[in-house]
Amino acid sequence: MKTSEYILNHFKEEGVKYAFGITGGVIAPMMDAFDPSKNLELICTAQEQGAATAAEAYSRITQNLGVALATSGPGAINLLNGVGCAYFDSIPIVCITGQVNPNESTWEGGPRQLGFQETDIVRMVGSITKYAVRVDDPKTIRYELEKSIYLARSGRPGPVLLDLPFNTQMAEMDEQDLRSYDVPKQEVDYDLLNKKVDQTIDLIRSAERPVLILGAGVKIGRAQKRTRDLIERLGIPVTPSWGAMDVLPHDNPLFIGGFGVSHGRSGNFAVQNSDLMISLGSRLDTRQTGAKRETFARGAKKVVLDLDKGELYKGRGMVVDVDLPYDINDFLDSIEKKDLPTRDISEWKKRIKTWKENYPICLPEYFNQKDKVNPYVFMDALSDESKEGDIIIPDAGGNLTWTMQGWKVKEGQRLFSAFGHSPMGYAPQAAMGASLASGKGSVTCIVGDGGLKMGIHELETIVRHDLPVKVFLINNHEFGIIKGFQDGLFESRYKATCFEGGLGDTDLLKVARAYGVPTSQINNHGEMRPKIREVLNYEGSIVCSVELKHGEKIMPKAGFGKPIEDSVPLLSREEFNGNMIVPPV
Repeated sequence: MKTSEYILNHFKEEGVKYAFGITGGVIAPMMDAFDPSKNLELICTAQEQGAATAAEAYSRITQNLGVALATSGPGAINLLNGVGCAYFDSIPIVCITGQVNPNESTWEGGPRQLGFQETDIVRMVGSITKYAVRVDDPKTIRYELEKSIYLARSGRPGPVLLDLPFNTQMAEMDEQDLRSYDVPKQEVDYDLLNKKVDQTIDLIRSAERPVLILGAGVKIGRAQKRTRDLIERLGIPVTPSWGAMDVLPHDNPLFIGGFGVSHGRSGNFAVQNSDLMISLGSRLDTRQTGAKRETFARGAKKVVLDLDKGELYKGRGMVVDVDLPYDINDFLDSIEKKDLPTRDISEWKKRIKTWKENYPICLPEYFNQKDKVNPYVFMDALSDESKEGDIIIPDAGGNLTWTMQGWKVKEGQRLFSAFGHSPMGYAPQAAMGASLASGKGSVTCIVGDGGLKMGIHELETIVRHDLPVKVFLINNHEFGIIKGFQDGLFESRYKATCFEGGLGDTDLLKVARAYGVPTSQINNHGEMRPKIREVLNYEGSIVCSVELKHGEKIMPKAGFGKPIEDSVPLLSREEFNGNMIVPPV
């Protein structure tokens, strides 16, 4: 068989059903090898960024590999945004790029470019892949493919890239002649792990105000059920990072809500007043801890589990009392065998319940808004109308933050975005991969007007494959988050963030209809819920514009350099101090 056929057969054996890509001169042999009766199915996207992003979302839903293909030069470079999403959120995808033949390639000290559309994509993606290699010798394809797939999945997962010259793809080969990759043995110091778990249990035993933080590592390790079982055994209140917001439903009695710079007061008060903080699989970056990490959970002993030692020991002001550089499943293997303490923390739980009752995200006065739609009221309604098991993908910027603040996760729902990289236009592209991964299931796509402009071309792919993607366009006709920066830093000079500042304001519903997608529009609260139901119940794809006022804010939100519990709009000092057990900064 040809090398191209061998590669696709291998992906099929790995359980991959769909690959995403666009053809071109030097990827044509790979495209020609696709045969739905023999191999996986090719989904032709409108742009290569959409291919990589769809592959990333496909991987999230299936918890298997995602596959994206592109030609050399501009095609390969267009993959980079999706590759970045996979790298920073630890999603295993394999990118296959075509390349010019070796005799057409430039060399060290040679011309800038020799072959047409020749680009050294391997060097270019080095900082956002776990492994990238050019395969000049077809006889090494089995070794390189198996190595790439292993690295994509192992440890902290991520993207890999195989760059294949045209003649490598075309080469005839005998599978019996190919050398395989030997998977390295993984050594775990279980004695040290058990010692650290015992230290953690001692801290739990003495804690009066513990909180448990869940991060995306719980999902990456496929440990959701085991983690939920541990939560029930411990009885400790839980606050998730955005990457783990869908691990527990919102009505679980131990669920506090999210925490961080752009989240609600209840989660932040709980974390900041805790005397023990246990973090499982969260990076605890500055969007969560605040810019001054020394103020984060400052009165708490800290237990932090993260497989990536670079994340665990990044320091910058936060002292970790028990460090756990282990896979979450190794940690669970150890702690599940232990006798866990059953300390009475009922007063602490009552305090957290009071915070949740006193400080809802969607305030009562928001419902009285007459002019257009309040984003918090909309998210409250949309999450109410959604069903268990739904897939929800917000985009970037304000619509992402409003979703993550206001969404009430139900059992079995999947709620995710490209949290680390967060490019505008992610959600429509990811919705394609998520829908195909779920058997052409319905996907709720939440995107701003700026983001839809950057991903609207993939409506063509959605229509071509009859994918029931429900697009809710959160339409404030501006770049709202950046306008907020401009209010604080540039005396409200709205350059490049609104129509008056030079930004375009296209009628995106007209564009959607040009792609053959029906549209709807929500203008006020009175018509909101019936139209939400119509959109969610529509059989095919649809775009619904949710009209917001200019200048809608993200609230509450901690100011730069401020501890996360002291969010804008500021509480009176009397009220704020009344909520603090740990001394304020």
